[in-house]
Amino acid sequence: MTKSDHARATLVLGLPMIGSHLAQMALHVTDTVMLGWYGVTELAAVVLGSSAFFIVFILGSGFAQAVMPMVAQAIGRGDEVQVRRDTRMGLWLSIGFGVISYPLFWQSGTILLALGQKPEVAALAQDFLRIAGLGMIPALLVMVFKSYLGALERTQVVLWTTIAAVVVNAGMNWMLIFGNGGAPELGVRGAAISSVTAQVLTVGGLAGYAAALPALRRFALFQRFWRPDWHAMGQVFRLGWPIGLTSLAEGGLFQATALMMGWIGTVELAAHGIAMEAAALAFMVHLGLANATTVRTGWAQGGGDAQGLRDGAKVALGLSLGFGALIVAVFLSWPAPIIALFTDASKPESAAIIAFGSTLLALAALFQIADAMQVMALGLLRGVQDTRVPMLMAVLSYWVIGIPCSYVLAFPLGFGGVGLWLGLVIGLSLAASLLMARFWIRAPR
Repeated sequence: MTKSDHARATLVLGLPMIGSHLAQMALHVTDTVMLGWYGVTELAAVVLGSSAFFIVFILGSGFAQAVMPMVAQAIGRGDEVQVRRDTRMGLWLSIGFGVISYPLFWQSGTILLALGQKPEVAALAQDFLRIAGLGMIPALLVMVFKSYLGALERTQVVLWTTIAAVVVNAGMNWMLIFGNGGAPELGVRGAAISSVTAQVLTVGGLAGYAAALPALRRFALFQRFWRPDWHAMGQVFRLGWPIGLTSLAEGGLFQATALMMGWIGTVELAAHGIAMEAAALAFMVHLGLANATTVRTGWAQGGGDAQGLRDGAKVALGLSLGFGALIVAVFLSWPAPIIALFTDASKPESAAIIAFGSTLLALAALFQIADAMQVMALGLLRGVQDTRVPMLMAVLSYWVIGIPCSYVLAFPLGFGGVGLWLGLVIGLSLAASLLMARFWIRAPR
């Protein structure tokens, strides 16, 4: 394949994945925007609650993410039975994780108070999480189906199902947060109910598609679903837990930053949440490209195509770098208008949120390229089922280096919220360097 062939193949597979990630992110952005209109304390609470939900979710999603390279390699080998076995046990492990994680959401108020959050914010965050936590199982199952369908090049349905969920979430938010259309005014609890409903509808749609589409029936995904397959479960678990911990290490860096920003002030935490939403939207593009790269690398690995693996990797990295450069220019050129989209100008705190959020968004431009390269490197490494050493590299970069740097810069050195985000830049840059070196050292072999 030529470079243009690789680029075309990556985009054909990756663009629907990017769209589905952006749509999934839009669920959270919708909550942030609408609660920003509702009240600053409510916005801060949901920023904190959503971050807590996400940190648990990404730990459990390791099993779902393991399904993608395993199914891709099985397809590359022509082993259709293994496709069913791996996917089904990914579903089993995701359900089990969702069950055991719910007590954390029920006791979240106590946990957040112990972590130094303000009582009124912690109480509202607990109200949100006790309902939103019920969506952990459907959210994880959605991830498994995304991995399964992505590895089989069935990404369009994921995109359209997720877009439909965004529409449902926005409509229910309008009713349940504000009490419109005769519905009760539930504030943060209304946002949680809307999110859970959207997740349930999404998993139902994807499961129905996977079961009913004639082209996929040969995999018999739900055939004797209740029967355990211990060998396949062990394989998914062994590949998935390092992925989950790697994601936890990275997510923990951002969650720790949110917690420390809460120590500084409510306005700062709200601005942090908005700037992080904007940065995360851009990150979804790189994540979609990384997912496509994982699938294509898995196909090449399963089929023994070493040259195709390396050439595809170079092209995918070029695409990600090009988009990253564009986002840097946007964040540096229009930070205030971007932040203003998430706030109600009539609120007295809006001016302070926009001012501080604009500074943070300019700092977000500093880590765009590093963030893109670390997630692309992870996608490549997962495609060849290399997950344990990358996990250690992530822990070193984010927890041993990144979080301590954020704390020292913010508090002992007095840079405040700006210092917290400079720590993000340091941790992500180190991770990108280590992970990219890991892949290219191993790629020729």
